[in-house]
Amino acid sequence: MPDDPQIHATTRHALGRRTFLALTGATAAVVAGAGAAAAHDGRSWGPRPVVRPGPGHHHGGRAGAERAAVAFVRAAADAYPTINTGPRLAQSYTDELGLFSTAFVYDNALAICALLGDGRRSSVDSARIIGDGLVFAQDHDPDHADGRLRQGYNVGPYVFYDGNPQPDGFVRADGYANIGWQFGFLGTAVGDMAWPGIALLQLFRATRDPRYLDAARRIGEWITTNTWSTAPLGGFSFGVDGGNVPVPNGSTEHNVDCVAFFTMLRKATGDRRWTDAAEHALAFVDLMWEPRSSWFWTGTNDGVEINRDPVPLDPATWSRLAIRERRYDGALDWAATALAVTDDAADATSQLPDDARLSGVTFSSASLTSTAQYNGVTVHPQGVWLEGTAQLATSLLDRDRRGDRQQAESLLQQVRRAQDMLGGGQNLGGNPVSGGVVAASSLLDSGFGFGYFQVQHVGATSWFLLASTHSNPMRWGGLR
Repeated sequence: MPDDPQIHATTRHALGRRTFLALTGATAAVVAGAGAAAAHDGRSWGPRPVVRPGPGHHHGGRAGAERAAVAFVRAAADAYPTINTGPRLAQSYTDELGLFSTAFVYDNALAICALLGDGRRSSVDSARIIGDGLVFAQDHDPDHADGRLRQGYNVGPYVFYDGNPQPDGFVRADGYANIGWQFGFLGTAVGDMAWPGIALLQLFRATRDPRYLDAARRIGEWITTNTWSTAPLGGFSFGVDGGNVPVPNGSTEHNVDCVAFFTMLRKATGDRRWTDAAEHALAFVDLMWEPRSSWFWTGTNDGVEINRDPVPLDPATWSRLAIRERRYDGALDWAATALAVTDDAADATSQLPDDARLSGVTFSSASLTSTAQYNGVTVHPQGVWLEGTAQLATSLLDRDRRGDRQQAESLLQQVRRAQDMLGGGQNLGGNPVSGGVVAASSLLDSGFGFGYFQVQHVGATSWFLLASTHSNPMRWGGLR
């Protein structure tokens, strides 16, 4: 595996929440479910990509920012028009990250929800194309016919770091889906199943196309058949690695995803078994709640002991969107305070343009103190995780207590500033693109063995759109 800018950190933590263990042959790859990767086998594959800031682009206020964000998401799905003429997925990051045409299913699920939340006919049409891509991937896996989706796929041709060309688009020459084998994105994680399931159900609700409901039902059956944990902590385990070997870890975030997905699946089908599955996931989430501190622990590494370090953001924001119980609402206030950061260009490890400042939240408690390096570049402990900042805004708008709207709007103003100021001069499939929200204001460490970079990202852009349209993707009827 290559020494990619997002793949090698000098520090490692136990497997947890977004981090996913994918084994291909003798090579161990720790990859991030939201699109980051951590994988290498000690060899040098050539030049290491470096993200260099380009000039910013002002998008003309709130409405202009939303239009530009929608255009970026659609451009990511249309990045290889000559080779992808049917169902397809969106490339997750701009080319500058060095993951080539990788399309993570989590990012694509968010893109579907964001486009449906936008509501315009052209956006709904784009959402359907991506949804058709997920259905195709499920129906045309080269090795399995059990309803699974892989963590990531390739959607366009490229030449790998070792000089080996990869000529296919999303559909391989043999008719199968182009799974992400070169980076080891071959495993199937519960969160990477639940989110596409959520997106497909939202598509079904919007279009009444039964193909999307059938695909979501198959996802639910795969999760309950393969990951229902009987360990003491219960819930759903992490999934399977690239060799189809079960991974015993349990993620709080993934079980929150399952609460949302199975609750929606019950509403769509009327089948009581999905309520049972949602309650099984919720019982795990309840065990991860720390009421004295108002946060959720990250999960478990073995199904027996709780993993208490580091403490991540996502369970705090997503529990509001998926579960909406008042007893968990303090998690949002904890996240807004304990994970608050301000990136200042004057700081030694900041990558912001001169005199710039951005505020928001970071990924986890470990991000605030990390001194990790990625390809020789030291992370910035005050780097803003833009995806998480938009998640927090989305969740505050959903909670809607006194002051929540104003706080959410303040966070969205920071995301719009980042959209205007950062990510210029970047490309998708070799073509210039703008309007996307970068993953991070400066290089930051998640605390789980992977980092986020200053590159435009479908996931971050989609959460920005969801907040901007006051959408809740994790609830039936939460989109327009």
